[in-house]
Amino acid sequence: MPLFSSRKEEKKVKVSFANGLLFVEKPDGKQQAFPLEWFPKLMNATDEEREDWKQTDKGIHFNQLDVDVTL
Repeated sequence: MPLFSSRKEEKKVKVSFANGLLFVEKPDGKQQAFPLEWFPKLMNATDEEREDWKQTDKGIHFNQLDVDVTL
C-alpha cells in the first residue's frame, strides 16, 4: 500500500463575470480581475459558453470558445 498518492488534489477556482470584467477567485480567497476587452470571444460569449470551462495547470480554458486565461 503506497504511503502517498501521486494524484494532484484538484483546487477549483470560482469564475464570475460582472461590469465588463472576468473575476477568478482562488481557493485561498484571493481574487483576480481581467478586463473582457483582453478576451473578445469571452466579451461576446453567451452565458452557456462562459460557463463551459475547466481549470488547467496554467489557468482556465473555456472549452466552446477555445480561450485560455493564464493565472
